[in-house]
Amino acid sequence: MSENQSVTQAATPLRRQPVQQRSARRVERMLDASAELLDEIGYEGLTTTLIAKRAGVAVGSLYQFFPDKRAVVQALTQRNLERFIAAVNERLGTLDPHHWWDVVDSLLDIYLTMHRQVPGFSTVHFGDVVDLQLLDEGRTNNRVIIDALTGLLTAHVNVPPEEATLPISVAVEAADGLLNYAFRLDPQGDQAVIDETKALIKGYLAGKFGE
Repeated sequence: MSENQSVTQAATPLRRQPVQQRSARRVERMLDASAELLDEIGYEGLTTTLIAKRAGVAVGSLYQFFPDKRAVVQALTQRNLERFIAAVNERLGTLDPHHWWDVVDSLLDIYLTMHRQVPGFSTVHFGDVVDLQLLDEGRTNNRVIIDALTGLLTAHVNVPPEEATLPISVAVEAADGLLNYAFRLDPQGDQAVIDETKALIKGYLAGKFGE
């Protein structure tokens, strides 16, 4: 499965796909509005009425595309994942894939940048705050990320997917737990914990795939 398939095969939360450019822009405004509100009031306080008001659309217009607030946040999370994967793919194209130091640094730095700069991302991340299977009913959120990263990395490195999946799974799960800890200590991410996370993941993957 390629990285694009891993992302796009996730169940779409949209009731219908926007066909016209104007409709597509309206959906994007709804997602942007929900991201801003997530930072301000959190997922529990979020309502479709508030999203529609912030986006400058009628509530009925929102319901044309989304059945509820969960679906809006699901679409927002999928958009964030697609942007993350696109950024990772672009960065990998500039790196020597044999240097795990650079690869791990790049992956974690992209995630940290999104956490600090992308509205709503620090509240829901890749969806676990809402539902452990928000991105795909058949896979956990982390599994969706693992499958996408495996597709990306094996396209750049000479490692068969069947050999890469488990180490990448362990690395993603370990990084996820440690980075959550770093952001509990400091809203911007405790730098000492981030540095230790990078060292741990680099050492582990180097042990599996070589320096």
